[in-house]
Amino acid sequence: MHAVEPAALVVAIILVVIVVSRLAAPLRVPAPIALLVVGAVLSAIPQVPEIRLSPEVALFGLLPPLLYSAALSSSLVDIRTFRSKILSLSVGLVLFTAFGVALVVWALMPGVSFALALALGAVVAPPDAVAATAVARRIGLPRKITTILEGESLLNDATALVTLRTALAAAGLAAHGAEITQVTFASVTLELLVAAVGGVAVGVVAFVVIGWMRRRLTEVAADTALSFIAPYVAYAPAEAVGASGVLAVVTAGLLLAYRAPVLQSAPSRLAERINWGSVTFVLENAVFLLIGLQVWTLFQDTRTGELGAGRTLAVAGAVLLTVLVLRPLWLFGQSVVQVLRGRADRRQMLGWSLVTGWAGMRGVVTLAAALTLPEDTPMRPELVLIALVVTVGTLVLQGTTLPALARALDVRGPDPREDALQEATVLGATTGAGLRHLEADPDVDQDVLEVIRQQAADRVNRSWERLGTLGRTDRESPAEARARLRAEMIRAEREELLRIRGNGEVDHAVLTSVLAQLDAEETALVWSATRTAGVRESELRPPDRVAGACDHLADDSAPHPPSDTEGCPECRAEGLTWVHLRSCTECGHVGCCDSSVGQHASRHFHTSGHPVMRSIEPGEAWRWCFVDEVLG
Repeated sequence: MHAVEPAALVVAIILVVIVVSRLAAPLRVPAPIALLVVGAVLSAIPQVPEIRLSPEVALFGLLPPLLYSAALSSSLVDIRTFRSKILSLSVGLVLFTAFGVALVVWALMPGVSFALALALGAVVAPPDAVAATAVARRIGLPRKITTILEGESLLNDATALVTLRTALAAAGLAAHGAEITQVTFASVTLELLVAAVGGVAVGVVAFVVIGWMRRRLTEVAADTALSFIAPYVAYAPAEAVGASGVLAVVTAGLLLAYRAPVLQSAPSRLAERINWGSVTFVLENAVFLLIGLQVWTLFQDTRTGELGAGRTLAVAGAVLLTVLVLRPLWLFGQSVVQVLRGRADRRQMLGWSLVTGWAGMRGVVTLAAALTLPEDTPMRPELVLIALVVTVGTLVLQGTTLPALARALDVRGPDPREDALQEATVLGATTGAGLRHLEADPDVDQDVLEVIRQQAADRVNRSWERLGTLGRTDRESPAEARARLRAEMIRAEREELLRIRGNGEVDHAVLTSVLAQLDAEETALVWSATRTAGVRESELRPPDRVAGACDHLADDSAPHPPSDTEGCPECRAEGLTWVHLRSCTECGHVGCCDSSVGQHASRHFHTSGHPVMRSIEPGEAWRWCFVDEVLG
């Protein structure tokens, strides 16, 4: 092959991924499905070269970075909170699905041994980390479901790959990089133990090594480059000692993400998120395109095989149906047990179980595992085609119908107003801690401190203002007005900067620095403006996780009715405009919020000493204690 051809092929693959993904978005067609279809069509064109995705590329080139990227966006704290549920799905459900599929395949394909059927079951058992959580976040599922899906998808790959390796050994075949060994109950137990404990141990060691290096790196580019090799630093040693490379990568990724605020600078964290977003986009979508490019070859191989294409597709349909049924069945059984033990509401658990059970889309790992089947595997083309049908089938059937199912069962994520309320409270607490730290310094310049105090107040007020403006287009909050005007100002500043650059009046390094500052500020403004959507028409109450213990709130069981229903009386008297309205629960005084010019609710507290106020905005039912600074 000419040296330019591989480079041209890589460029062509990335361009197709970009173009197809862009065209599929307005049509609401999942990009992986669109790329599979495009790849399948291209594979039938004689002029398109045949491309085979090797097991080495799938396992060592694609799987580690994709798992690492998924781990970076997951929460170690949340996974630890739901560990029993996650382990049940990532271990119990994977084995349940693998053996269920094995029985079906063994019955329908006489030429396949039970061990080889179990290998196929292990291939199609694990849902994909990226596919499941992407759909869950897009349609707004409850965070508990999203966290469980993330944790399951990160850990179930290890169970599936160990089961696959064991099943191939029992069938007298060697998985990639493995030797054929005698399979006994003791050997399987030992291998699972080594894979799990060894994988976690290697992941911890990789985390320590990378963390040690990160503490000594100050350059953003160097830190980002280190993150690119991090998954391989964990994966390769684990596989070399017979442990689970998947668990090693996941462990290292979760720990590094958890410790990132300590180990990395803010610019490094931002650069890592942006770069890994690009890497994941290319790798994940390229896999589906490459698999699609092999469809015609697989179909041709099955046509001349022992089963034939028609019967292979029939078996694939049966396996797909088995996969679709076993997952909800497992989750429904768990829910029944919890309801019978009085630990859950029957209606809620049924809805959550059905939605979680239907969120079992297969993806990259299933395809990569199928390609690791040894070349001498009996009926290998048929088995790979079955895995492909299961992947496409779950993505199409479950990925496209999951939003409707969630709506029908009224299983939704948190109200965006709840997020805004929590954000405002947390931001207020952290900002207060920072200000108290500065105020405790006797040598601090009071003029500078006052400027910082005002900037902090503006930042907190911007968060509170989102409560009353989420989902509304009839008015603009002060923060939104300031952001809009500042964005217009930045555009004018950039135009002047480009004029100066065109005249060659200033050094390029200076201009680049100023442009970077403008870009960073504009990025923050754009990010803030894109977080208001999907508001529910339900009453907004304080979330349990933020409502703290407070004697003032506890004693405030019967709030006084508002003394004014027309707005803030002091604002009217002073000719001011209010943003949001608050009412004192002790005397009913109505005042405006801190985002308003008058700040009459806070002023009332300082003059009267009444500690608790409540929001009297439509649809809001939360209170605030000025003394203890907690929600109730």
